[in-house]
Amino acid sequence: MALREVLQFPDPRLKRVSLPIPEVTDAIRELARDMIEVMYDEPGIGLAAPQVGEAVRLFVIDTEWSDEEVGRNPVVVINPEISDRQGRITWEEGCLSVPDYNATVERDARITLRGTDLDGKPIVEHAEGLRAVCIQHEVDHLDGILFIDRISRLKRSLYVKKRKKQLAEESG
Repeated sequence: MALREVLQFPDPRLKRVSLPIPEVTDAIRELARDMIEVMYDEPGIGLAAPQVGEAVRLFVIDTEWSDEEVGRNPVVVINPEISDRQGRITWEEGCLSVPDYNATVERDARITLRGTDLDGKPIVEHAEGLRAVCIQHEVDHLDGILFIDRISRLKRSLYVKKRKKQLAEESG
């Protein structure tokens, strides 16, 4: 089966707010498997369902993997919620849906993540550093927010201008 396409800015589907998942079905399990495959293929450390055109509250992450398959430990989170936000941290972020661009973003330094896994079991994780940044980045996708929405207007407008030029050149 072909890999799902990762939507790229300025695709309007990236701005939609995702809907909660009422129950874990075979279709949701298949979506999660597909997303894990795409995340590793790109390669990335996280991927949210809206990035592959599905407006549901699901993301996958693996902040510790290497190119060898033995080091892979993907985590699937359904209907995530973030609480217990503490401190601030800045991190250089990139995104599979925002090609050719990285920027420093300020986020919460420590968070608590709650959600469910593919078996419907509760997930509670206290995260900090890269893991906390990644989780917040993916939850933003579920709310229709891209990391470039969290940078200065000037930096964002420069990227938008560059991206429009890039797309115009690609379309001939």
